[in-house]
Amino acid sequence: MSALFVYNKKNRKKILEKRDYYEVLGVSKNASKADIKKAYRVLALKYHPDKNKGDKESEDKFKEATEAYQVLSDDDARQKYDQFGHAAFAQNGGMGGGFGGFGDFSGFEDIFGDIFSSFFGGSMQGGGRSRGQVGADLSYDLTVEFEESVFGTEKEIKLKRRVKCDDCDGTGAQKGTTIDKCPHCKGTGQIRMQQGFFSISRTCPDCQGSGQFIKNKCQTCRGTGRKLSEASLKVKVPAGIADGQRLKLRGEGESGINGGESGDLYVNIRVKEHKVFKREGYELFYELPVNYTTLVLGGKVEMLTLEGKEELDIPAGTPAEKVFKLRNRGVQILGTSRRGDLHIKVVVHVPTSISDDERKALELLKQAEKKAPKVTEKQGEGLFDKFKKMFV
Repeated sequence: MSALFVYNKKNRKKILEKRDYYEVLGVSKNASKADIKKAYRVLALKYHPDKNKGDKESEDKFKEATEAYQVLSDDDARQKYDQFGHAAFAQNGGMGGGFGGFGDFSGFEDIFGDIFSSFFGGSMQGGGRSRGQVGADLSYDLTVEFEESVFGTEKEIKLKRRVKCDDCDGTGAQKGTTIDKCPHCKGTGQIRMQQGFFSISRTCPDCQGSGQFIKNKCQTCRGTGRKLSEASLKVKVPAGIADGQRLKLRGEGESGINGGESGDLYVNIRVKEHKVFKREGYELFYELPVNYTTLVLGGKVEMLTLEGKEELDIPAGTPAEKVFKLRNRGVQILGTSRRGDLHIKVVVHVPTSISDDERKALELLKQAEKKAPKVTEKQGEGLFDKFKKMFV
């Protein structure tokens, strides 16, 4: 238990024994504001009076947790409390009047908003006509060629979306007719209701928060203020974009309601696989088949790059599966002018069929070759270990 807490009420002094605020919330004294807020949210949801109707113990715990949170979530109040304990607020009987010694709930909106939503779908917003509703976001899948993802491109897409109705200018009413106030909410767009200790408001179910009653609805949009329309948009695909990434086109979603902002359009990029190149990040990988004689004697071979066909110089005695790296020949790094590298692995090309002359030449080569070097005991152990690992 902490220090004694003294407060005045009707000129009488009462001394109450109060628990430590950190103990109430179940956090340490060096807890961050985020940890304090998280701890209070859990307790508020657990002990809220509207969830525990008639439970005096839960009501007291809710008040206690709320009192602790308001002190510890305020930097100045927390500093005073850390220095003087509950006595820091004794002269004023707490930090204010009202519920649990606290009348000001500013800063609690996000927490109580979650509580109200979980209980009955309401909010802590006050009266008055609701604001316009933001239009819905849209999603579009765009498939591009491999080279287009590397170097960038511009594509034209077509999609259907709800836009403001031209015939009624988005009002939902026929031209020349009037729009009345919603009789249910009196034009406020909100229905106020009492929930336990709080007076809350929720969106009017009759007018969906618009505060309006349209008697003569627009025939085109049927009173919604929006109509379905097909749009053509140009999308700039940046160089270096990868499969699975997406682009955001702000304001290109559906139009808002009651003057609200338009939603956004998210373009999901799908990149076709290349027949030759494999991409990892901004690096490109490519296997180049080379004749055995070229690896032994050396020479130039034709290879493929993103820019087209080029020649690769193979030094004499190049081992199979050697990797050549061509710098700055890979994928352009997104948002820059730099590129990754192109990695070319040479592999031995074994023909499936050969001519008689080729067979005779190979037989002569076979006779001319020296016997293969013997595998030493140490090398044999290494090979056996590798073979054994394949089955472990």
